[in-house]
Amino acid sequence: MNENYEGEDLDNIVILNDEDGNEVRFEFLDLVELDDEEYVVLLPIAEEGEEEEGEVVILKVEDTDEEADEESYVSVEDEETLNKVFEIFKEKFKDDFDFVD
Repeated sequence: MNENYEGEDLDNIVILNDEDGNEVRFEFLDLVELDDEEYVVLLPIAEEGEEEEGEVVILKVEDTDEEADEESYVSVEDEETLNKVFEIFKEKFKDDFDFVD
């Protein structure tokens, strides 16, 4: 699954395209570095009338194209990596969010 950043950064809002080409809006929460790789932590923004679930999405940042000012994000399949990134995020924001396991 490869999503492209669309350059619309409105107060931490990132718009990505899902595998069906639908736009999905996320709130950018953090950028986490792990083993010389960068990962973004995003929170899906519920559409009006939808229940807010509060599950974050962690995507790996692919090499950026400086000239096009674009970043690509790819999903992370490795559960261990996801857990490590999430632990770093939780430690960083333990005073700002209530985390539920």
